[in-house]
Amino acid sequence: MSDKPEDAAPKKKGGKMKLLIMVLALVVLVGGGVGAGVYASSAGLIGGGHAAAADHGPKLVPKSEQKRPAAGGEGEGGHGGGESSGSGGAHVPSGGDGDKYASNYFTMDPQFTSNLQDSVHVIQVGIAVSTPYDDTVIENLKTNDIAVRSAVLMTLGDTPEEQVFTSAGKQQLQGRLVKAINATLQQKEGFGGVSNVYFTNFVVQ
Repeated sequence: MSDKPEDAAPKKKGGKMKLLIMVLALVVLVGGGVGAGVYASSAGLIGGGHAAAADHGPKLVPKSEQKRPAAGGEGEGGHGGGESSGSGGAHVPSGGDGDKYASNYFTMDPQFTSNLQDSVHVIQVGIAVSTPYDDTVIENLKTNDIAVRSAVLMTLGDTPEEQVFTSAGKQQLQGRLVKAINATLQQKEGFGGVSNVYFTNFVVQ
């Protein structure tokens, strides 16, 4: 009779341990499954994830999908609207495949007037930009027009006089303007996308 209570105690302890181990195993399995699901979703493997979010970002436009102005039209790709003109491909930051993509042009109006660095001369320039991406980049330019124009004016104001009188100097200025515009768009929208800057007017007074 005295042995029965002693035998029952270890059985109870063993049962509790088994139950605890089963509960812990279940928690680990459920937690692992949830974690795997979250990872797969965020990686775009299920439910869209980042892939769905990326659908809302700028997309490269292949030349085969390039929109061209109607015959007899003004041919200005400068006001967005998805119009692209010209046959030259834009430089794609991720590689040298620019000729595979359309060039979407946008003219920044009005023109820019600025003093030059340490100079009595004033520069007046018309600027157009191109992007191999869809209208998202142009819409970002329009939305952040004031910030972008400020960045352009500061870049022009930092330009030494000798740079605006040679072709090589103007090309350097184009590169600096691309960087300034993309840096502003990156800060405001998280994406730059401008590949080139073109001068539609260039006057030094």
